[in-house]
Amino acid sequence: MMKNILTGKAAFATGTACLMTMLMGTAHAAPTGYDQLAFQTEVKEEIQNDEVTASLYKKAQATDAKALATTLNTSINNALKIAKRYPTVTVSTGQQRTYPRYDKYNKIIGWTGQANIDLKSTDFTATSQLIADLQETLVMENLSFGVSDIKKNALQQKLMTDASRAFQQQAKNMTRAWDARSYRVVNVNLNTGSNYPRPMYNAMSMKAESADASVPSQNFESGNSTISVTANGTIELTK
Repeated sequence: MMKNILTGKAAFATGTACLMTMLMGTAHAAPTGYDQLAFQTEVKEEIQNDEVTASLYKKAQATDAKALATTLNTSINNALKIAKRYPTVTVSTGQQRTYPRYDKYNKIIGWTGQANIDLKSTDFTATSQLIADLQETLVMENLSFGVSDIKKNALQQKLMTDASRAFQQQAKNMTRAWDARSYRVVNVNLNTGSNYPRPMYNAMSMKAESADASVPSQNFESGNSTISVTANGTIELTK
Protein backbone atom coordinates (compact mmCIF):
# COMPACT_ATOMS: atom_id res chain seq x y z
CA MET A 1 0.00 0.00 0.00
CA MET A 2 2.81 2.36 0.92
CA LYS A 3 4.56 1.57 -2.34
CA ASN A 4 1.52 2.65 -4.33
CA ILE A 5 1.31 5.92 -2.43
CA LEU A 6 4.95 6.71 -3.05
CA THR A 7 4.57 5.90 -6.70
CA GLY A 8 1.63 8.26 -6.91
CA LYS A 9 3.62 11.02 -5.26
CA ALA A 10 6.52 10.48 -7.60
CA ALA A 11 4.22 10.66 -10.57
CA PHE A 12 2.69 13.89 -9.26
CA ALA A 13 6.12 15.39 -8.72
CA THR A 14 7.17 14.41 -12.20
CA GLY A 15 4.03 15.98 -13.66
CA THR A 16 4.68 19.18 -11.71
CA ALA A 17 8.23 19.31 -13.02
CA CYS A 18 6.99 18.92 -16.59
CA LEU A 19 4.45 21.67 -16.05
CA MET A 20 7.13 24.01 -14.67
CA THR A 21 9.36 23.22 -17.63
CA MET A 22 6.55 24.09 -20.03
CA LEU A 23 5.86 27.33 -18.19
CA MET A 24 9.55 28.27 -18.22
CA GLY A 25 9.71 27.53 -21.92
CA THR A 26 6.68 29.71 -22.55
CA ALA A 27 8.11 32.53 -20.49
CA HIS A 28 11.38 32.28 -22.36
CA ALA A 29 9.60 32.50 -25.71
CA ALA A 30 7.64 35.61 -24.76
CA PRO A 31 9.22 39.08 -25.08
CA THR A 32 11.07 40.02 -21.90
CA GLY A 33 10.68 43.76 -22.19
CA TYR A 34 14.44 44.32 -22.36
CA ASP A 35 16.54 45.50 -25.32
CA GLN A 36 13.47 46.65 -27.20
CA LEU A 37 13.58 49.23 -29.96
CA ALA A 38 10.60 51.11 -31.40
CA PHE A 39 10.79 52.74 -34.82
CA GLN A 40 8.80 53.57 -37.95
CA THR A 41 9.31 53.17 -41.68
CA GLU A 42 7.31 54.83 -44.43
CA VAL A 43 6.87 54.21 -48.13
CA LYS A 44 4.99 56.50 -50.49
CA GLU A 45 4.15 56.81 -54.14
CA GLU A 46 2.80 59.63 -56.25
CA ILE A 47 -0.13 58.76 -58.45
CA GLN A 48 -2.21 60.70 -60.95
CA ASN A 49 -5.71 61.66 -59.84
CA ASP A 50 -8.31 59.79 -61.84
CA GLU A 51 -11.55 60.97 -60.21
CA VAL A 52 -13.32 64.31 -60.28
CA THR A 53 -16.01 65.47 -57.87
CA ALA A 54 -18.07 68.60 -58.21
CA SER A 55 -20.98 70.32 -56.51
CA LEU A 56 -23.39 72.80 -58.11
CA TYR A 57 -26.29 74.62 -56.53
CA LYS A 58 -29.45 76.59 -57.11
CA LYS A 59 -30.18 79.49 -54.79
CA ALA A 60 -33.52 81.26 -54.75
CA GLN A 61 -35.81 83.52 -52.73
CA ALA A 62 -39.59 83.54 -52.34
CA THR A 63 -42.22 85.12 -50.18
CA ASP A 64 -43.33 81.76 -48.75
CA ALA A 65 -41.62 78.44 -48.09
CA LYS A 66 -43.88 76.47 -50.48
CA ALA A 67 -43.02 78.65 -53.47
CA LEU A 68 -39.34 78.44 -52.59
CA ALA A 69 -39.46 74.63 -52.39
CA THR A 70 -41.21 74.50 -55.76
CA THR A 71 -38.52 76.61 -57.38
CA LEU A 72 -35.64 74.61 -55.90
CA ASN A 73 -37.17 71.20 -56.59
CA THR A 74 -38.01 72.11 -60.18
CA SER A 75 -34.46 73.30 -60.79
CA ILE A 76 -32.85 70.18 -59.28
CA ASN A 77 -35.26 67.83 -61.09
CA ASN A 78 -34.36 69.46 -64.40
CA ALA A 79 -30.67 69.10 -63.57
CA LEU A 80 -31.14 65.40 -62.87
CA LYS A 81 -32.84 64.96 -66.24
CA ILE A 82 -29.88 66.56 -67.96
CA ALA A 83 -27.47 64.38 -65.98
CA LYS A 84 -29.14 61.21 -67.28
CA ARG A 85 -27.54 61.95 -70.65
CA TYR A 86 -24.18 61.16 -69.03
CA PRO A 87 -24.34 57.60 -67.64
CA THR A 88 -20.65 57.54 -66.74
CA VAL A 89 -21.18 60.30 -64.17
CA THR A 90 -22.59 59.42 -60.76
CA VAL A 91 -25.10 62.08 -59.74
CA SER A 92 -26.74 62.57 -56.36
CA THR A 93 -28.79 65.27 -54.70
CA GLY A 94 -26.76 67.10 -52.10
CA GLN A 95 -27.66 69.18 -49.09
CA GLN A 96 -30.60 71.56 -49.11
CA ARG A 97 -30.98 74.56 -46.82
CA THR A 98 -33.94 76.84 -46.23
CA TYR A 99 -34.03 79.76 -43.83
CA PRO A 100 -36.33 82.77 -43.25
CA ARG A 101 -35.57 86.42 -43.94
CA TYR A 102 -36.56 89.03 -41.38
CA ASP A 103 -37.26 92.72 -41.47
CA LYS A 104 -36.02 95.19 -38.88
CA TYR A 105 -39.00 94.35 -36.68
CA ASN A 106 -37.95 90.68 -36.62
CA LYS A 107 -40.91 89.70 -38.78
CA ILE A 108 -40.56 87.05 -41.48
CA ILE A 109 -40.79 88.71 -44.89
CA GLY A 110 -39.61 85.85 -47.08
CA TRP A 111 -37.53 82.73 -47.46
CA THR A 112 -34.14 81.93 -48.94
CA GLY A 113 -33.02 78.46 -49.90
CA GLN A 114 -30.27 76.53 -51.63
CA ALA A 115 -30.26 73.02 -53.11
CA ASN A 116 -27.14 71.18 -54.28
CA ILE A 117 -26.39 68.46 -56.79
CA ASP A 118 -23.17 66.42 -56.51
CA LEU A 119 -21.19 64.77 -59.30
CA LYS A 120 -18.48 62.10 -59.22
CA SER A 121 -16.80 60.30 -62.10
CA THR A 122 -13.58 59.02 -63.64
CA ASP A 123 -14.79 60.20 -67.04
CA PHE A 124 -13.36 63.71 -67.16
CA THR A 125 -14.70 64.56 -70.61
CA ALA A 126 -18.29 63.65 -69.78
CA THR A 127 -18.15 65.39 -66.40
CA SER A 128 -16.77 68.58 -67.93
CA GLN A 129 -19.54 68.68 -70.51
CA LEU A 130 -22.21 67.92 -67.91
CA ILE A 131 -20.94 70.72 -65.70
CA ALA A 132 -21.10 73.09 -68.67
CA ASP A 133 -24.70 72.07 -69.34
CA LEU A 134 -25.71 72.47 -65.71
CA GLN A 135 -24.03 75.86 -65.36
CA GLU A 136 -26.67 77.35 -67.64
CA THR A 137 -29.01 77.24 -64.63
CA LEU A 138 -26.84 76.28 -61.65
CA VAL A 139 -23.76 77.78 -60.03
CA MET A 140 -20.55 75.84 -59.42
CA GLU A 141 -19.69 75.57 -55.73
CA ASN A 142 -16.55 73.44 -55.84
CA LEU A 143 -14.53 71.17 -58.09
CA SER A 144 -11.84 68.79 -56.85
CA PHE A 145 -9.77 65.81 -57.95
CA GLY A 146 -8.65 62.67 -56.18
CA VAL A 147 -7.84 58.98 -56.56
CA SER A 148 -10.68 56.52 -57.06
CA ASP A 149 -11.17 53.82 -54.42
CA ILE A 150 -10.27 51.00 -56.82
CA LYS A 151 -7.00 52.61 -57.86
CA LYS A 152 -6.13 53.71 -54.31
CA ASN A 153 -6.84 50.31 -52.74
CA ALA A 154 -4.69 48.52 -55.31
CA LEU A 155 -1.76 50.85 -54.63
CA GLN A 156 -2.19 50.61 -50.86
CA GLN A 157 -1.98 46.82 -51.03
CA LYS A 158 1.34 47.10 -52.84
CA LEU A 159 2.65 49.74 -50.43
CA MET A 160 1.69 47.65 -47.39
CA THR A 161 3.99 44.90 -48.66
CA ASP A 162 6.74 47.44 -49.37
CA ALA A 163 6.34 48.98 -45.90
CA SER A 164 6.56 45.55 -44.26
CA ARG A 165 9.76 44.76 -46.12
CA ALA A 166 11.20 48.16 -45.23
CA PHE A 167 10.41 47.54 -41.56
CA GLN A 168 12.15 44.16 -41.65
CA GLN A 169 15.20 45.64 -43.36
CA GLN A 170 15.40 48.40 -40.78
CA ALA A 171 15.10 45.79 -38.01
CA LYS A 172 18.08 43.91 -39.49
CA ASN A 173 20.09 47.14 -39.69
CA MET A 174 19.38 47.94 -36.05
CA THR A 175 20.24 44.39 -35.02
CA ARG A 176 23.70 44.79 -36.54
CA ALA A 177 24.11 48.30 -35.13
CA TRP A 178 23.45 47.03 -31.60
CA ASP A 179 25.69 43.98 -32.02
CA ALA A 180 22.80 41.59 -31.46
CA ARG A 181 22.51 38.07 -32.85
CA SER A 182 18.93 38.41 -34.03
CA TYR A 183 15.62 40.06 -33.26
CA ARG A 184 12.00 39.19 -32.69
CA VAL A 185 9.00 41.32 -33.59
CA VAL A 186 6.99 42.43 -30.57
CA ASN A 187 4.33 44.32 -32.56
CA VAL A 188 3.86 46.08 -35.89
CA ASN A 189 1.08 48.41 -37.07
CA LEU A 190 0.45 49.34 -40.69
CA ASN A 191 -1.26 52.69 -41.34
CA THR A 192 -2.35 54.13 -44.67
CA GLY A 193 -2.50 57.79 -45.57
CA SER A 194 -3.23 60.05 -48.52
CA ASN A 195 -2.12 63.53 -49.42
CA TYR A 196 -4.19 65.29 -52.05
CA PRO A 197 -2.46 68.48 -53.18
CA ARG A 198 -5.09 68.54 -55.87
CA PRO A 199 -6.37 71.72 -57.49
CA MET A 200 -9.63 72.91 -55.98
CA TYR A 201 -11.80 75.59 -57.47
CA ASN A 202 -14.06 77.63 -55.27
CA ALA A 203 -16.64 79.13 -57.56
CA MET A 204 -19.02 80.75 -55.10
CA SER A 205 -18.50 84.08 -56.84
CA MET A 206 -19.21 82.71 -60.31
CA LYS A 207 -22.52 83.71 -61.85
CA ALA A 208 -24.69 81.28 -63.75
CA GLU A 209 -24.90 82.07 -67.43
CA SER A 210 -28.18 83.17 -68.91
CA ALA A 211 -30.43 80.42 -70.22
CA ASP A 212 -29.88 81.39 -73.85
CA ALA A 213 -26.09 81.28 -73.59
CA SER A 214 -24.00 78.15 -73.90
CA VAL A 215 -21.24 77.53 -71.35
CA PRO A 216 -18.09 76.01 -72.89
CA SER A 217 -16.75 72.84 -71.28
CA GLN A 218 -13.55 73.14 -69.28
CA ASN A 219 -10.34 71.16 -69.83
CA PHE A 220 -9.33 69.43 -66.60
CA GLU A 221 -5.80 69.16 -65.19
CA SER A 222 -6.29 66.64 -62.41
CA GLY A 223 -2.83 66.77 -60.81
CA ASN A 224 -1.30 64.06 -58.61
CA SER A 225 -1.79 62.69 -55.13
CA THR A 226 0.60 60.92 -52.76
CA ILE A 227 -0.44 57.61 -51.18
CA SER A 228 1.63 56.43 -48.20
CA VAL A 229 1.83 53.51 -45.79
CA THR A 230 3.75 53.57 -42.51
CA ALA A 231 4.88 50.57 -40.49
CA ASN A 232 5.56 51.38 -36.85
CA GLY A 233 6.33 48.81 -34.21
CA THR A 234 8.75 47.35 -31.69
CA ILE A 235 11.43 44.69 -31.94
CA GLU A 236 13.35 42.92 -29.19
CA LEU A 237 17.03 42.22 -29.69
CA THR A 238 18.56 38.87 -28.84
CA LYS A 239 22.13 39.25 -27.58
